[in-house]
Amino acid sequence: METPIHITRTERVDDIPLLLAQMDKMNIATLLNKHFPMHGNWRGLSFGETVVVWLAYILSEGDHRLNSVQGWAAGILMTLSICLKAVSLRELDFSDDRLAIILYSLGQDAAWEAYELDQAGVLIRVYDLKPHRIRIDSTTVKSYVSVTEDGLFQLGHSKEHRSDLPQLKINQSVLDPMGIPLTTTIVSGERADDPLYIPEIRKVQACIQKHGVTYVGDCKMAALDTRCYIAAQQDYYLCPLPAVQMPKGGLHALLEPVWTGKQSLVPVYRPLENETDQPEHIADGFCYTVTLKADCDGKAIKWQEQRLVVHSLKQAMAQEKALAARLEKAEQAIAELNLRGRGRKCMAENELSAKVNAILERYGVVELLSVETTSEAKTVHKRAYGQRADETVTITTFTVRTSRNVTAYANTVHNLGWKVFVCNDLELSLTETVLAYRDEYIIERGFNCFRGKMLGITPLFLSSTTRIKGLIRLLSIALRVLCLTEFTIRKALQEQDAKLDNIYAGNPKRATAKPTTEMMLRAFCGLNLIMIHVNGTNYCHMTPLNAIQLRILALLGFPFNLYQGGAGKSDELAV
Repeated sequence: METPIHITRTERVDDIPLLLAQMDKMNIATLLNKHFPMHGNWRGLSFGETVVVWLAYILSEGDHRLNSVQGWAAGILMTLSICLKAVSLRELDFSDDRLAIILYSLGQDAAWEAYELDQAGVLIRVYDLKPHRIRIDSTTVKSYVSVTEDGLFQLGHSKEHRSDLPQLKINQSVLDPMGIPLTTTIVSGERADDPLYIPEIRKVQACIQKHGVTYVGDCKMAALDTRCYIAAQQDYYLCPLPAVQMPKGGLHALLEPVWTGKQSLVPVYRPLENETDQPEHIADGFCYTVTLKADCDGKAIKWQEQRLVVHSLKQAMAQEKALAARLEKAEQAIAELNLRGRGRKCMAENELSAKVNAILERYGVVELLSVETTSEAKTVHKRAYGQRADETVTITTFTVRTSRNVTAYANTVHNLGWKVFVCNDLELSLTETVLAYRDEYIIERGFNCFRGKMLGITPLFLSSTTRIKGLIRLLSIALRVLCLTEFTIRKALQEQDAKLDNIYAGNPKRATAKPTTEMMLRAFCGLNLIMIHVNGTNYCHMTPLNAIQLRILALLGFPFNLYQGGAGKSDELAV
């Protein structure tokens, strides 16, 4: 007689054990419990363990809503119990009320800064990271919310080109070249970027406990006070000069020796990824040194600064293409003013001239187009109509014609693509400067994650300022998990001089040495944990891992039995 077998429970495991193992390696739960102690009436799963499960949900499902976590956790309680080694796990441990308390706690500035400081030290030590270059930048997050006097969401200059919507601002520092966040500061949306750099640098210095580091930022970091502070701390900076500090006239004066042949240019080539590749010429430039003086905390500071005048070839081509498009649109808009017909007003000369000037200003081609206005007088006979008698009138029509100023256009094109960088590291070469700044996408990738599907901050379903800050900080921890997973895999592949395949949908033979975390997490889709009842005993069966899943675990340094922890008898699990 056959033994009856009953499947009593099935759970979708997917990437949950991997994510929880990665967060355990980062010591997230322990550090959160240390810096965010809970009230004595807190029962069940600890604060830190609740957070890592919520993070696993966010990274696996791409959803940060509070009211969705409890139902999701109820479907995988057995998996979570095995991974967390928590026998008395309840779905109420992930209720939206409890998650709201977590957000409120993470929104407390002092506790968060202490946690962030501790977390950075653990990551640097565990992953043997060598802080030598830090990138600092900010982004804005818009939302369809009402503006309140003390709220985070305020109207300001939008980096998403939606200045009509309230926004908050996230200022962040990341470790080069993996893009792992070190510090995160959340301020209201109307705040300027310039004053945010020095406080962020102070936080970084407290995290890494090291000087001689290069801070890379955009032109807002070029404020003299910021550069003076960095130089006074025996650190280095690298950033471009804004137009306010390097106006067109000053740039033209720097470039005049180049056009006369007195100043030679040094070519910059992109590093070769393969020996068979041809070197790509990406820029030209030259350097000179200046001495600066400024006050920092009441103390006079004097330092030398290297200024690097760089001509980006691709940027020049892109700017020339954009200039040609603007010229064409301006010419077309001016030509449409000459059209006659029903519904078109015959404009006077001064009105026509004002519209032409407005078009030239709108497209930024004032000096590049010459405009000539001609007039034509025409006698028109108007028949009697109503109380109006027959009359003959003379109507003067004005026509505008444009022609391109060839000399001005050539001079403009000649000066496209030039930018001046400043750096107080006199040992940094022109090539190193260009390549270092071009890696600015490293921090932008993290910002794109905040706007993307996996960590999308918006839409926000919170109204409390404290909880909004807590949510953004929670997502910044998730970003650390993504970055460290990707860094570990890529470093292991580089050491093995290998590539990873079977992670591109529809193209299993395609391989890459730089896989993303999202790709690798998708490779674990479809894994199930099944509870089977046989002769009064419950057994757990896990879907066998395929070759690519086993390889990803090996590259991350996890044991092959990471997904087999629940296999065998499971009577002791209270699910």
